[in-house]
Amino acid sequence: MTNPHQNVSFASNGRTAHGYLATPGRPGPGVVVIQEWWGLTDHVADVANRFAAEGFVALAPDLYGGHTTHDAKEAARMMQELPVDRAARDLAGAVDYLLGHELVTGSAVGTVGFCMGGKFALVLAAQQGDRIGAVIPFYGIPPVETDFSAMTAPMLGHFGEYDRGVTVDAVGEVADKIKKQTDVHPQIHVYAAGHAFFNDQNPASYHEESARVAWPRTLDFLHRHLG
Repeated sequence: MTNPHQNVSFASNGRTAHGYLATPGRPGPGVVVIQEWWGLTDHVADVANRFAAEGFVALAPDLYGGHTTHDAKEAARMMQELPVDRAARDLAGAVDYLLGHELVTGSAVGTVGFCMGGKFALVLAAQQGDRIGAVIPFYGIPPVETDFSAMTAPMLGHFGEYDRGVTVDAVGEVADKIKKQTDVHPQIHVYAAGHAFFNDQNPASYHEESARVAWPRTLDFLHRHLG
């Protein structure tokens, strides 16, 4: 099964991974855009396009091998069946691809992830060290026992005050762990919203005011740290 958004393939730890690439048509910093648990959806592709419109070369890896869903139970199952190490390898391949792309400037890329992708964005930054120049999780964090000691990327986090799955307390614990293990001092923004407030294709969760504030903060942070 292939996803209609797949338009690029890249090597990833001995296998071929796929994803959606959006370019500005001119040189610019690279950004890995990491999907929610729904898969490589229209929303994720649209976010990549929005980054490209702002001058970034954006790659959204397809971590589910072509599958998407709108059913929460199926999404939870697909996320649970996705080995974290395999996902991290796919994402490392995406970093390699961007750093080797003719349009990508600089020696590091940014990574922006949503929900499940926010967790993976931080794991990727911890694994890839100075190849990640900025990490921005939206309402997603890895377990507090994650080893962040190799992470050098500045972090900007966007979280919802009313998110029952990713609580403000849990975010604080992860931020404290990062500060203890690294020289990174995470910038955390908490919005008067719930989970997935940035997903404008999900009316049940979308919070327009919060999304409108988070987007320019994200762009400013990436431009500041990636050039």
